[in-house]
Amino acid sequence: MGKLDGRVVIVTGAARGQGEQEARLFVAEGARVVLTDVLDGQGEALAKELGEKSARYVHLDVAEEGDWEAAVAFAKHAFGKVDGLVNNAGILRFNELAETPLAEFEAVVRVNQTGTFLGMRAVVPELAAAGGGTIVNTASYVALSGMALLTAYAASKGAVVAMTRVAAIELAGRGIRVNAMCPGAVDTPMTNPALLDPDADPAETARAVDELYRKLVPLARIGQPREIASLALFLSCADSSYITGQPFVVDGGWLAGASVV
Repeated sequence: MGKLDGRVVIVTGAARGQGEQEARLFVAEGARVVLTDVLDGQGEALAKELGEKSARYVHLDVAEEGDWEAAVAFAKHAFGKVDGLVNNAGILRFNELAETPLAEFEAVVRVNQTGTFLGMRAVVPELAAAGGGTIVNTASYVALSGMALLTAYAASKGAVVAMTRVAAIELAGRGIRVNAMCPGAVDTPMTNPALLDPDADPAETARAVDELYRKLVPLARIGQPREIASLALFLSCADSSYITGQPFVVDGGWLAGASVV
């Protein structure tokens, strides 16, 4: 018996990184997963690998209202219902506050904040029709603690935490639980763009990342996507049946403070 047997879950940004690991883990736990992304080649390949009985892929730009309508319709056609959503898709831009162009700020908010809003709104009728369900939103460590160069990102992720609380209150009566994950640094292409650089030395990149987070994080390492996926699983299954409206920090102790050693 899997923890998600019989569940149908939409995962955004599922072509790589955290979303990929969430999709893999959910399928392993018995869910049928609709993978969505704008990276069509990678998303389609992953769905094929997982098998069409358990996974299907559909293109979804989370900031586009029409794409959400199409994705939900696709999920219902493929698997008959929708009773879970993991809002994972997001983008990250580094810039000083005084140097951040309005267009850059708005682009980050459009994906991270508006995309999360549209996703929740799109699935609520289906989750209610299924008798209840779960929404897991991906916020961030920086929604709860400041970090230089991340004004746009922090603003968008702070909004995700706030929307999660409101949605949890409004939707509890329909049997829908809504929670947020607040990851610290995670070893994905978004956090570590060198992973996408064909000219980068993987060993050198790994050493630099290890050295940085050994100093910053009490557990002395960067997080792994599978560890975030495990939290998403917990918040999507019956193990968390009495939990809603909460931000869950998964950061190796970073938010707790810095070691003096």
